[in-house]
Amino acid sequence: MNQTSTAVVSSISSAVATAPAWGGVARNSRVAVICASWHTDVVHQARDALVGELTQQGMPATQIAHFDVPGAFEIPLMAKRLALSGRFDAIIGCALVVNGGIYRHEFVSSAVIDGLMRVQLDTDVPVLSAVLTPRDFHEHADHLEFFRSHFVKKGVEVAQSCLGAIAQLQRVEAG
Repeated sequence: MNQTSTAVVSSISSAVATAPAWGGVARNSRVAVICASWHTDVVHQARDALVGELTQQGMPATQIAHFDVPGAFEIPLMAKRLALSGRFDAIIGCALVVNGGIYRHEFVSSAVIDGLMRVQLDTDVPVLSAVLTPRDFHEHADHLEFFRSHFVKKGVEVAQSCLGAIAQLQRVEAG
């Protein structure tokens, strides 16, 4: 069920080929990845792609810690605890918040993104988001395939953003 198409693999290869080299940053950094447990067949596409990109850029897999939480709403608290632990240079949250036909998805997505920003600003640890809220999502084959592919792309992008944020903060600290 977690298979990627040839087009997705080509898109990842293309994105990797155009990404800046982050080897030095990647080798010396630790990243925490938090995933919501809902829609893991989609969410784990982002997780796997971001881990693949981080390791491709030189980060040892042992420097990437994985955490699962019940849902997207729980990601900011876990991010805060991880940031306060001092063990991580960046934190990435991954989730799919779907429209269940009521306003709740808007509330959840807003609360999660606001919470992640607050954690980042309060702790000085970059907190990045692959928490996506599609306007329309239905659990049928076409949507599932589209969002699985989309989450692969977003995983690569968030990994690159993560390394870029760490590099820029190190540059500021170095003076």
